Amino acid sequence: MLNLAVFLLLLALVFAVLGFTGIAASFAGVAKILFVVFLVLFLISAISGAVRRPS
Repeated sequence: MLNLAVFLLLLALVFAVLGFTGIAASFAGVAKILFVVFLVLFLISAISGAVRRPS
């Protein structure tokens, strides 16, 4: 999922350089959403892993 977010961010940068600002904004928005989803899933995984670890 993080790979997809980085890919969409790179596409947004390419489209922004070429002058397609509407498409670039769309790709950047999707990349931001995917990055936040990835970050939330990572935090949930890290917290659940810390709780399950025996002391």
